[in-house]
Amino acid sequence: MAEIDFEKFRLRRFVDRLINLGEVEIREDPVSLTDLSSIIENTEKAVLFKQAGPDRLEMIAKAMAGRARIVAAFESTPEGVYDELHSRLANPQEVVEVPSDEAPVHAVKITGDNIDITRLPFHPQHEFDGSAYISSGIDYTIDPETGRTNVGSRRLSLRNRTQCGTNVTAPSDLKRIYTACAARGERLPVTFTLGSHPLDFFAATSRVPGDELSLVGTLRGETAPVVKSLTNDIRVPADAEIIMEGYFDERGYVEPEGPFGEYMGYYGAIHMDPVFTCTALTMRDDVMYQTLQHGTAFVLDQTDAASMTAMRVEADAMRILRAVTRQPIAVYLRATAGGAGALRVCIKQTMLGEARNAIAALFGGIPRLKHIWVYDEDVDIHDEKQVEWAFGTRFQADQDMVMLTGTMSMPMDPSLDGRRTGAKAGFDCTRPFGRGQEIRLTRCAAKVFNGQARFQTVEQALEAEPMYFSHLVESVGSEDGREVAVALDELRGNGKLGRDRDGRYHLAEATPGLTGIVGELYHDPNDGT
Repeated sequence: MAEIDFEKFRLRRFVDRLINLGEVEIREDPVSLTDLSSIIENTEKAVLFKQAGPDRLEMIAKAMAGRARIVAAFESTPEGVYDELHSRLANPQEVVEVPSDEAPVHAVKITGDNIDITRLPFHPQHEFDGSAYISSGIDYTIDPETGRTNVGSRRLSLRNRTQCGTNVTAPSDLKRIYTACAARGERLPVTFTLGSHPLDFFAATSRVPGDELSLVGTLRGETAPVVKSLTNDIRVPADAEIIMEGYFDERGYVEPEGPFGEYMGYYGAIHMDPVFTCTALTMRDDVMYQTLQHGTAFVLDQTDAASMTAMRVEADAMRILRAVTRQPIAVYLRATAGGAGALRVCIKQTMLGEARNAIAALFGGIPRLKHIWVYDEDVDIHDEKQVEWAFGTRFQADQDMVMLTGTMSMPMDPSLDGRRTGAKAGFDCTRPFGRGQEIRLTRCAAKVFNGQARFQTVEQALEAEPMYFSHLVESVGSEDGREVAVALDELRGNGKLGRDRDGRYHLAEATPGLTGIVGELYHDPNDGT
């Protein structure tokens, strides 16, 4: 036990690191539970409340809701985090069970009639939600049919001192397991952790064959300590902040749950769900509570789920691109588009059709994607102005759109209007292959001059190579440029000046007084030339 560091992957230690990185806004003043969500929604950083609610609890919000925070969780860099994620998934780790008296999360134990979950900081999160919520739950269950642990992520709505509502409606392993239990008239034991390191949430939202408890260690990159629950046989991370044990009762889907603001920025409709009954609460002595931001249209990129999903989708997209393109540059999931379905891709095309191949491969490999834009290497796909410019100038709908219909879609997408399948669109916003150097396909911008002369005269410069005007100005060290224009006219008068179709100047034989044409000019079908 002495070799186990119970603090390394503790939420509080991670928050300390975020504070040092400047990623946290600290609120020292008392804040009511009803005011929490509006503050969280209007703050770009993570928020640490030092006195939340009437009990003055310490609570962290949005610990994962940002790219820099996700990178910090993996102890990586923006450039290396994709490879780090896949490297960890490729190297499975084990868990080690520790005794209850060694587990920090068992420092405080509450059972029986002493249980009162109304003392936990459930709070209103969206205007039309059905109750006060705790949104940071990670659920651990054991499939009675296989004996394997399933790990997921669920929010909990407050009902009374011992009961919560939750969402087990969307297709998931937990729904499959619980539906089978309810059909047999059996309860399903469940243990929730409330307050966890971001990597545990990555484990909870990943699906792999076999026992998913090991995913906690695998995503952490090392063996994870777990402890057996007090009132059921489920093992959970021993370094969590809070544990809530209990069961989904045998009655099945009997109580209405919701609405609740969902990940696409709309409310999920009210639906029937099971009831969770708490049988034990345990927590650390210096517990830190945690809340996640869900939903909230127009700032979806600041939600915890969207930030985690973006990192996972981008890592998968880069892996796929490396297999089907020679020079992938960057990927960027637009979380603000809702549902993590809008992906931007930047590649350097080396052969005809690479952009279309990339679109097809990404749709096939990542079913949740709905729209994909592919850009050339000269476009920064994180810059809204640049991608809008490229979309407006390099895309023709009748030639550059890839459309798929009848495909798997995200069930909560309201644009489906109840359908089970939908459409996907790929947008090829790249220049015509092999023509990127043509002047009419080159983006224009001011020249930055370095002022260092390489030649004494314009004629000497053109003897070395054909040049554009500004490059000539730079090559002779001019800080003006007008004398270069005069020098070119002198060459023109002597019958020694030519220009190619992209506008570069050449030394070339020509009729004195006229500029010679080197090669052929572009043919413009609109003016008949």
